[in-house]
Amino acid sequence: MEVLWYLTGPDGRYPWRADGARQLSYPYFQQLARAVDHLGYTGALLATGTHDAWVQGASLIPYTDRFQHLIAAHPPLLSPTLLGKMITTFDQFSKGRLRINIVNGDAKLMAQFGVHLSHDERYAYTDEYLTVLRALLRGESVTFKGKYIHVVDAGLPLQPHGGRVPELWFGGSSPAAHEVAAKHIDTYLSWGETVSQAEAKIREVREIARRHGRADKIRFGIRLYVIVRPTEAEAWAAAQDLYDHMDDAAIAGAQSYVAGIDSVGQQRMSALHGGRKPKDLRELEIEPNLWSGIGLVRHGPGTALVGSPQQVLARIQEYRDAGIDVLIVSGMPLLEEAYRFAELVLPHLPVDRETEAGATSAWTADRDAAWRKQA
Repeated sequence: MEVLWYLTGPDGRYPWRADGARQLSYPYFQQLARAVDHLGYTGALLATGTHDAWVQGASLIPYTDRFQHLIAAHPPLLSPTLLGKMITTFDQFSKGRLRINIVNGDAKLMAQFGVHLSHDERYAYTDEYLTVLRALLRGESVTFKGKYIHVVDAGLPLQPHGGRVPELWFGGSSPAAHEVAAKHIDTYLSWGETVSQAEAKIREVREIARRHGRADKIRFGIRLYVIVRPTEAEAWAAAQDLYDHMDDAAIAGAQSYVAGIDSVGQQRMSALHGGRKPKDLRELEIEPNLWSGIGLVRHGPGTALVGSPQQVLARIQEYRDAGIDVLIVSGMPLLEEAYRFAELVLPHLPVDRETEAGATSAWTADRDAAWRKQA
Protein backbone atom coordinates (compact mmCIF):
# COMPACT_ATOMS: atom_id res chain seq x y z
CA MET A 1 0.00 0.00 0.00
CA GLU A 2 0.96 3.66 -0.07
CA VAL A 3 1.51 5.62 3.13
CA LEU A 4 1.74 9.41 3.00
CA TRP A 5 2.50 11.85 5.80
CA TYR A 6 1.23 15.42 6.14
CA LEU A 7 3.08 18.64 5.39
CA THR A 8 0.64 21.42 6.25
CA GLY A 9 0.34 23.80 9.17
CA PRO A 10 -0.70 24.62 11.77
CA ASP A 11 1.65 22.36 13.71
CA GLY A 12 2.91 21.89 17.25
CA ARG A 13 2.12 19.89 20.37
CA TYR A 14 -1.27 21.63 20.69
CA PRO A 15 -1.62 23.61 17.45
CA TRP A 16 -5.12 24.86 18.30
CA ARG A 17 -3.58 26.99 21.10
CA ALA A 18 -1.23 29.94 20.75
CA ASP A 19 1.01 28.52 23.46
CA GLY A 20 1.09 25.08 21.82
CA ALA A 21 1.62 26.03 18.18
CA ARG A 22 4.99 25.72 16.46
CA GLN A 23 6.44 28.50 14.35
CA LEU A 24 6.34 27.41 10.72
CA SER A 25 9.28 28.55 8.66
CA TYR A 26 10.83 27.57 5.36
CA PRO A 27 13.79 25.84 7.09
CA TYR A 28 11.33 23.87 9.24
CA PHE A 29 9.43 22.64 6.18
CA GLN A 30 12.73 21.69 4.57
CA GLN A 31 13.55 19.65 7.67
CA LEU A 32 10.14 18.01 7.70
CA ALA A 33 10.21 17.22 3.97
CA ARG A 34 13.68 15.65 4.24
CA ALA A 35 12.47 13.50 7.13
CA VAL A 36 9.41 12.27 5.26
CA ASP A 37 11.57 11.52 2.23
CA HIS A 38 14.17 9.39 3.98
CA LEU A 39 11.91 7.69 6.53
CA GLY A 40 10.22 5.58 3.86
CA TYR A 41 6.87 7.26 3.27
CA THR A 42 5.44 7.20 -0.25
CA GLY A 43 4.92 10.93 -0.12
CA ALA A 44 3.18 13.76 1.67
CA LEU A 45 -0.09 15.64 1.44
CA LEU A 46 0.24 19.41 1.07
CA ALA A 47 -3.29 20.48 1.94
CA THR A 48 -4.91 23.89 2.15
CA GLY A 49 -3.64 25.49 5.31
CA THR A 50 -1.29 28.14 6.57
CA HIS A 51 0.77 28.37 3.35
CA ASP A 52 -0.06 28.16 -0.34
CA ALA A 53 0.41 24.48 -1.15
CA TRP A 54 1.79 24.98 -4.67
CA VAL A 55 4.43 27.50 -3.68
CA GLN A 56 5.34 25.39 -0.66
CA GLY A 57 5.58 22.19 -2.69
CA ALA A 58 7.64 23.74 -5.49
CA SER A 59 10.05 25.23 -2.98
CA LEU A 60 10.67 21.78 -1.47
CA ILE A 61 11.48 19.93 -4.71
CA PRO A 62 15.27 20.38 -4.25
CA TYR A 63 15.12 19.02 -0.69
CA THR A 64 13.52 15.68 -1.57
CA ASP A 65 14.58 12.85 -3.82
CA ARG A 66 11.74 10.37 -4.02
CA PHE A 67 8.55 11.29 -2.23
CA GLN A 68 5.39 12.14 -4.12
CA HIS A 69 3.92 15.61 -3.55
CA LEU A 70 0.12 15.40 -3.22
CA ILE A 71 -0.93 19.03 -3.65
CA ALA A 72 -4.40 20.48 -3.16
CA ALA A 73 -6.14 22.45 -5.90
CA HIS A 74 -9.58 24.11 -5.76
CA PRO A 75 -11.19 24.10 -9.24
CA PRO A 76 -13.15 27.37 -8.93
CA LEU A 77 -9.96 29.29 -8.07
CA LEU A 78 -7.95 28.34 -11.19
CA SER A 79 -8.79 27.88 -14.84
CA PRO A 80 -8.27 24.25 -15.92
CA THR A 81 -5.74 25.42 -18.50
CA LEU A 82 -3.69 27.28 -15.90
CA LEU A 83 -3.81 24.32 -13.51
CA GLY A 84 -2.73 22.04 -16.35
CA LYS A 85 0.27 24.29 -16.98
CA MET A 86 1.13 24.31 -13.26
CA ILE A 87 0.86 20.51 -13.19
CA THR A 88 3.13 19.90 -16.15
CA THR A 89 5.69 22.45 -14.95
CA PHE A 90 5.82 21.00 -11.44
CA ASP A 91 5.91 17.45 -12.78
CA GLN A 92 8.80 18.26 -15.11
CA PHE A 93 10.81 20.02 -12.38
CA SER A 94 10.18 17.23 -9.84
CA LYS A 95 10.80 14.46 -12.39
CA GLY A 96 7.39 12.91 -12.09
CA ARG A 97 6.72 13.36 -8.38
CA LEU A 98 3.35 15.12 -8.42
CA ARG A 99 -0.21 14.09 -7.62
CA ILE A 100 -3.13 16.50 -7.45
CA ASN A 101 -5.77 16.51 -4.72
CA ILE A 102 -8.90 18.09 -6.20
CA VAL A 103 -10.73 19.88 -3.37
CA ASN A 104 -14.26 21.23 -3.59
CA GLY A 105 -14.14 22.90 -0.18
CA ASP A 106 -17.23 24.15 1.61
CA ALA A 107 -19.38 27.24 1.25
CA LYS A 108 -17.68 29.08 4.13
CA LEU A 109 -14.18 28.46 2.82
CA MET A 110 -14.97 29.23 -0.81
CA ALA A 111 -16.76 32.45 0.13
CA GLN A 112 -13.44 33.71 1.50
CA PHE A 113 -12.11 33.48 -2.08
CA GLY A 114 -15.15 35.11 -3.65
CA VAL A 115 -16.76 31.84 -4.84
CA HIS A 116 -20.46 31.53 -4.03
CA LEU A 117 -21.61 28.27 -5.62
CA SER A 118 -24.00 25.95 -3.81
CA HIS A 119 -22.88 22.50 -2.69
CA ASP A 120 -24.07 20.61 -5.77
CA GLU A 121 -23.08 23.45 -8.10
CA ARG A 122 -19.48 23.08 -6.90
CA TYR A 123 -19.50 19.42 -7.90
CA ALA A 124 -21.15 20.18 -11.26
CA TYR A 125 -18.41 22.76 -11.82
CA THR A 126 -15.75 20.19 -10.92
CA ASP A 127 -17.25 17.64 -13.32
CA GLU A 128 -16.85 20.04 -16.24
CA TYR A 129 -13.46 21.17 -14.96
CA LEU A 130 -12.02 17.66 -14.81
CA THR A 131 -13.40 16.82 -18.24
CA VAL A 132 -11.30 19.66 -19.64
CA LEU A 133 -8.27 19.09 -17.42
CA ARG A 134 -7.98 15.40 -18.26
CA ALA A 135 -8.17 16.13 -21.98
CA LEU A 136 -5.47 18.77 -21.68
CA LEU A 137 -3.20 16.39 -19.78
CA ARG A 138 -3.70 13.79 -22.51
CA GLY A 139 -2.15 16.30 -24.90
CA GLU A 140 -5.35 17.28 -26.67
CA SER A 141 -6.39 20.67 -27.98
CA VAL A 142 -9.64 21.42 -26.18
CA THR A 143 -12.65 23.51 -27.09
CA PHE A 144 -15.39 23.03 -24.52
CA LYS A 145 -18.47 25.00 -23.55
CA GLY A 146 -20.49 23.91 -20.54
CA LYS A 147 -22.58 25.66 -17.95
CA TYR A 148 -19.50 26.77 -15.98
CA ILE A 149 -16.39 26.15 -18.09
CA HIS A 150 -15.75 27.63 -21.54
CA VAL A 151 -12.34 27.22 -23.17
CA VAL A 152 -11.44 27.68 -26.84
CA ASP A 153 -8.44 25.96 -28.48
CA ALA A 154 -6.86 25.33 -25.08
CA GLY A 155 -3.66 23.30 -24.92
CA LEU A 156 -0.52 22.75 -22.88
CA PRO A 157 2.98 23.58 -24.16
CA LEU A 158 4.57 20.88 -21.99
CA GLN A 159 3.79 17.25 -21.41
CA PRO A 160 4.18 15.64 -18.00
CA HIS A 161 7.51 14.07 -17.10
CA GLY A 162 8.13 10.91 -19.11
CA GLY A 163 4.72 11.18 -20.76
CA ARG A 164 3.07 10.06 -17.52
CA VAL A 165 -0.03 11.93 -16.36
CA PRO A 166 -0.03 12.72 -12.63
CA GLU A 167 -2.81 11.04 -10.68
CA LEU A 168 -5.95 12.91 -9.64
CA TRP A 169 -7.07 12.40 -6.03
CA PHE A 170 -10.34 13.60 -4.54
CA GLY A 171 -12.61 13.34 -1.50
CA GLY A 172 -16.28 13.98 -0.81
CA SER A 173 -19.09 12.12 0.92
CA SER A 174 -22.22 13.34 -0.87
CA PRO A 175 -23.91 11.60 -3.83
CA ALA A 176 -22.69 14.43 -6.08
CA ALA A 177 -19.12 13.88 -4.90
CA HIS A 178 -19.35 10.13 -5.45
CA GLU A 179 -20.46 10.69 -9.04
CA VAL A 180 -17.53 12.98 -9.80
CA ALA A 181 -15.05 10.62 -8.15
CA ALA A 182 -16.36 7.57 -9.99
CA LYS A 183 -16.22 9.36 -13.33
CA HIS A 184 -12.83 11.06 -13.15
CA ILE A 185 -10.64 10.17 -10.17
CA ASP A 186 -7.72 7.77 -9.68
CA THR A 187 -7.73 7.75 -5.86
CA TYR A 188 -10.83 8.53 -3.80
CA LEU A 189 -10.15 9.73 -0.25
CA SER A 190 -12.24 9.61 2.91
CA TRP A 191 -11.68 11.30 6.23
CA GLY A 192 -11.22 8.98 9.19
CA GLU A 193 -14.58 7.32 9.43
CA THR A 194 -15.18 3.90 10.91
CA VAL A 195 -14.27 0.79 8.96
CA SER A 196 -17.92 0.00 8.24
CA GLN A 197 -18.58 3.56 7.03
CA ALA A 198 -15.52 3.45 4.78
CA GLU A 199 -16.52 0.07 3.40
CA ALA A 200 -20.02 1.29 2.55
CA LYS A 201 -18.63 4.33 0.69
CA ILE A 202 -16.19 2.17 -1.24
CA ARG A 203 -19.00 -0.12 -2.39
CA GLU A 204 -21.11 2.83 -3.49
CA VAL A 205 -18.34 4.64 -5.38
CA ARG A 206 -17.11 1.44 -7.01
CA GLU A 207 -20.63 0.64 -8.23
CA ILE A 208 -20.96 4.11 -9.80
CA ALA A 209 -17.49 3.70 -11.31
CA ARG A 210 -18.64 0.39 -12.81
CA ARG A 211 -21.38 2.25 -14.67
CA HIS A 212 -18.65 4.50 -16.11
CA GLY A 213 -16.50 1.52 -17.03
CA ARG A 214 -13.95 2.40 -14.34
CA ALA A 215 -14.59 -0.11 -11.53
CA ASP A 216 -11.02 -1.39 -11.70
CA LYS A 217 -9.50 2.04 -12.32
CA ILE A 218 -10.11 3.68 -8.94
CA ARG A 219 -8.32 3.21 -5.63
CA PHE A 220 -9.38 4.23 -2.15
CA GLY A 221 -7.57 6.02 0.66
CA ILE A 222 -8.24 7.35 4.14
CA ARG A 223 -6.90 10.30 6.15
CA LEU A 224 -6.23 9.61 9.85
CA TYR A 225 -4.30 10.94 12.80
CA VAL A 226 -2.18 8.41 14.66
CA ILE A 227 -1.18 8.35 18.33
CA VAL A 228 1.06 5.31 18.59
CA ARG A 229 3.33 4.41 21.50
CA PRO A 230 5.15 1.22 22.56
CA THR A 231 2.20 0.26 24.78
CA GLU A 232 -1.53 0.92 24.74
CA ALA A 233 -1.34 2.66 28.11
CA GLU A 234 1.33 5.06 26.84
CA ALA A 235 -0.72 5.81 23.71
CA TRP A 236 -3.84 6.68 25.69
CA ALA A 237 -1.73 8.77 28.07
CA ALA A 238 -0.52 10.75 25.03
CA ALA A 239 -4.12 11.16 23.88
CA GLN A 240 -5.05 12.29 27.39
CA ASP A 241 -2.34 14.96 27.24
CA LEU A 242 -3.85 16.32 24.02
CA TYR A 243 -7.32 16.12 25.54
CA ASP A 244 -6.27 17.99 28.67
CA HIS A 245 -5.07 20.88 26.48
CA MET A 246 -8.35 21.17 24.55
CA ASP A 247 -9.68 24.25 26.30
CA ASP A 248 -13.23 25.51 26.07
CA ALA A 249 -12.30 28.45 23.85
CA ALA A 250 -10.55 26.26 21.29
CA ILE A 251 -13.43 23.79 21.19
CA ALA A 252 -16.01 26.56 20.88
CA GLY A 253 -14.06 28.19 18.05
CA ALA A 254 -13.74 24.98 16.04
CA GLN A 255 -17.36 23.97 16.58
CA SER A 256 -18.58 27.44 15.64
CA TYR A 257 -16.76 27.17 12.31
CA VAL A 258 -18.26 23.79 11.40
CA ALA A 259 -21.79 24.66 12.58
CA GLY A 260 -24.13 24.65 9.60
CA ILE A 261 -21.32 23.80 7.17
CA ASP A 262 -22.49 22.30 3.87
CA SER A 263 -19.71 19.72 3.61
CA VAL A 264 -21.24 16.26 4.05
CA GLY A 265 -17.84 14.89 5.01
CA GLN A 266 -17.56 17.45 7.80
CA GLN A 267 -21.06 16.66 8.99
CA ARG A 268 -20.10 12.98 9.22
CA MET A 269 -16.96 13.87 11.18
CA SER A 270 -18.87 16.13 13.57
CA ALA A 271 -21.42 13.41 14.25
CA LEU A 272 -18.67 11.18 15.66
CA HIS A 273 -18.13 13.46 18.67
CA GLY A 274 -21.28 15.57 18.79
CA GLY A 275 -19.36 18.76 19.58
CA ARG A 276 -19.05 17.94 23.27
CA LYS A 277 -16.09 17.09 25.50
CA PRO A 278 -17.00 14.37 28.01
CA LYS A 279 -15.01 14.00 31.21
CA ASP A 280 -13.59 10.65 30.12
CA LEU A 281 -11.83 10.80 26.75
CA ARG A 282 -12.58 7.10 26.17
CA GLU A 283 -16.24 8.01 25.67
CA LEU A 284 -15.09 9.31 22.28
CA GLU A 285 -13.56 5.96 21.32
CA ILE A 286 -16.08 5.18 18.60
CA GLU A 287 -14.49 1.85 17.64
CA PRO A 288 -11.62 -0.03 19.27
CA ASN A 289 -8.58 2.28 19.03
CA LEU A 290 -10.43 4.87 16.89
CA TRP A 291 -10.81 8.13 18.81
CA SER A 292 -12.85 11.10 17.59
CA GLY A 293 -11.47 13.65 20.07
CA ILE A 294 -9.26 15.48 17.56
CA GLY A 295 -12.40 16.71 15.81
CA LEU A 296 -13.29 18.84 18.82
CA VAL A 297 -10.53 21.31 17.95
CA ARG A 298 -9.97 20.70 14.26
CA HIS A 299 -12.30 20.93 11.28
CA GLY A 300 -11.81 18.36 8.54
CA PRO A 301 -10.43 14.93 9.48
CA GLY A 302 -10.88 14.50 13.22
CA THR A 303 -10.20 10.89 14.21
CA ALA A 304 -7.04 9.19 15.42
CA LEU A 305 -5.86 5.62 15.70
CA VAL A 306 -4.69 5.26 19.31
CA GLY A 307 -2.75 2.29 20.60
CA SER A 308 0.32 0.13 20.54
CA PRO A 309 2.01 -0.68 17.21
CA GLN A 310 0.26 -4.04 17.17
CA GLN A 311 -3.15 -2.45 17.74
CA VAL A 312 -2.59 0.27 15.14
CA LEU A 313 -1.47 -2.33 12.60
CA ALA A 314 -4.55 -4.45 13.34
CA ARG A 315 -6.86 -1.49 12.74
CA ILE A 316 -5.01 -0.59 9.52
CA GLN A 317 -5.47 -4.16 8.36
CA GLU A 318 -9.21 -3.83 8.94
CA TYR A 319 -9.26 -0.78 6.68
CA ARG A 320 -7.22 -2.67 4.10
CA ASP A 321 -9.69 -5.54 4.24
CA ALA A 322 -12.47 -3.01 3.62
CA GLY A 323 -10.74 -1.87 0.41
CA ILE A 324 -8.38 0.91 1.51
CA ASP A 325 -5.16 1.06 -0.55
CA VAL A 326 -3.74 4.38 0.67
CA LEU A 327 -3.13 5.86 4.12
CA ILE A 328 -2.56 9.55 4.76
CA VAL A 329 -1.52 9.80 8.39
CA SER A 330 -0.09 12.41 10.72
CA GLY A 331 0.49 13.25 14.36
CA MET A 332 1.29 16.27 16.49
CA PRO A 333 3.92 17.59 16.20
CA LEU A 334 4.45 16.53 12.59
CA LEU A 335 8.22 16.07 12.73
CA GLU A 336 8.52 14.01 15.90
CA GLU A 337 5.48 11.87 15.12
CA ALA A 338 6.72 11.21 11.58
CA TYR A 339 9.75 9.54 13.14
CA ARG A 340 7.67 7.70 15.72
CA PHE A 341 5.25 6.22 13.18
CA ALA A 342 8.12 5.38 10.83
CA GLU A 343 9.94 3.50 13.60
CA LEU A 344 6.98 1.72 15.22
CA VAL A 345 4.55 1.02 12.38
CA LEU A 346 5.93 1.69 8.91
CA PRO A 347 8.44 -1.21 8.85
CA HIS A 348 5.53 -3.63 9.29
CA LEU A 349 3.50 -2.29 6.35
CA PRO A 350 4.07 -3.26 2.70
CA VAL A 351 4.79 0.31 1.63
CA ASP A 352 5.12 1.10 -2.07
CA ARG A 353 7.78 3.74 -2.60
CA GLU A 354 8.04 3.58 -6.38
CA THR A 355 7.15 6.73 -8.32
CA GLU A 356 4.79 4.77 -10.53
CA ALA A 357 3.16 3.00 -7.57
CA GLY A 358 -0.51 2.41 -7.98
CA ALA A 359 -0.86 4.34 -11.22
CA THR A 360 -4.24 3.13 -12.43
CA SER A 361 -5.32 5.86 -14.80
CA ALA A 362 -8.13 4.78 -17.09
CA TRP A 363 -6.82 7.07 -19.76
CA THR A 364 -3.13 6.11 -19.86
CA ALA A 365 -3.34 4.37 -23.22
CA ASP A 366 -5.30 7.20 -24.85
CA ARG A 367 -2.92 9.77 -23.41
CA ASP A 368 0.19 7.97 -24.62
CA ALA A 369 -1.27 7.64 -28.09
CA ALA A 370 -2.15 11.34 -28.11
CA TRP A 371 1.38 12.34 -27.13
CA ARG A 372 2.92 10.06 -29.80
CA LYS A 373 0.63 11.56 -32.41
CA GLN A 374 1.51 15.10 -31.31
CA ALA A 375 5.26 14.29 -31.35
